[in-house]
Amino acid sequence: MNPHSITHSSTPPFSTPIYMAMISSSVHSTLHKPFISPKHSQLNRIPLLASRLRYSSSTRTTTIRATSAVTVKPVSNVDKSGNSESPEVFACPVCYEPLIRKGPPGINLGAIYRSGFKCKKCEKTYSSKDIYLDLTVTAALRDYTEVKPTGTELFRSPLVSFLYERGWRQNFSQSGFPGPDEEFKMAQEYFKSAEGGLLVDVSCGSGLFTRKFAESGTYSSVVALDFSENMLRQSYEFIKRDGKLLNSNLALVRADVSRLPFASGSVDAVHAGAALHCWPSPTNAIAEITRILRSGGIFVGTTFLRYTSSTPLIVRRLLERALQPYSYLTEEEIEDLCLSCGLTNYSSKVEKSFIMFSAQKP
Repeated sequence: MNPHSITHSSTPPFSTPIYMAMISSSVHSTLHKPFISPKHSQLNRIPLLASRLRYSSSTRTTTIRATSAVTVKPVSNVDKSGNSESPEVFACPVCYEPLIRKGPPGINLGAIYRSGFKCKKCEKTYSSKDIYLDLTVTAALRDYTEVKPTGTELFRSPLVSFLYERGWRQNFSQSGFPGPDEEFKMAQEYFKSAEGGLLVDVSCGSGLFTRKFAESGTYSSVVALDFSENMLRQSYEFIKRDGKLLNSNLALVRADVSRLPFASGSVDAVHAGAALHCWPSPTNAIAEITRILRSGGIFVGTTFLRYTSSTPLIVRRLLERALQPYSYLTEEEIEDLCLSCGLTNYSSKVEKSFIMFSAQKP
């Protein structure tokens, strides 16, 4: 690996949009406005199923369980119409059992859009909503609405989703982020042992790194995962501009990082760019990432540090008070968290308040 020089600075990222937008009342007001779904011309050309997919208790299926050492490759039973009923790479977020799909096979936008999914154990069903597959525990609930902490709800805003790659993310450079292209190269170095496997881009946002991973052709499939409906819609808007990406092994999934919809030991690589500080519980999130990684699987993340080892004590105290709504951690805390969740071979690169860290599942 050819990393940047590692330096430490006490300069906090006050000038980044993360600090200013989190208290913006104008942004907050958008959280409760209804969102009008955009028209998706490419997907509209795909014939929709005439009615909801129905499942029969007599359906014959073969269930494959993931092990901690082997990535599961679904075995499909494809009928004459091109539909399949097979165990899936996706799992139920309630009981973690592999889902059964009814529809065309493949991890791509068109196939998933025309498929229905069902958990064989708890019988909960899942389907595509708009242009993404909703695999949250609250999917399809009618009356209950769950409100997440401020750090999560902020990024569900249509305004923040629209602005993320139109100025918001670019300002991260003031805090030491080297820029998306260089961050991608750094991540790829860590992911060398996962080449040819399944990569999950957790908290993908508008899909900035999802697109880079998919375009690289390094992985068999790339799953872009976020809790924000509007981030996933924005991600699709960028994807559909490239015909190759639109038809590649790329999926958009809505999911909670604390209940990842994958079987244990089924994923080769997990990426989380500028995300950890927004998670309601970093402990639960990294424990989940550890669970879904196969043996030898790699986790790579970037985030803002609360402060570095060279930050004066008085500044540390001020930052701890100012940043309470978010989970900004120190270098030592991130390493401790990864190791306590069972990961090994921890390493990191630091520049000002930027950190890229990597760890491996034994």
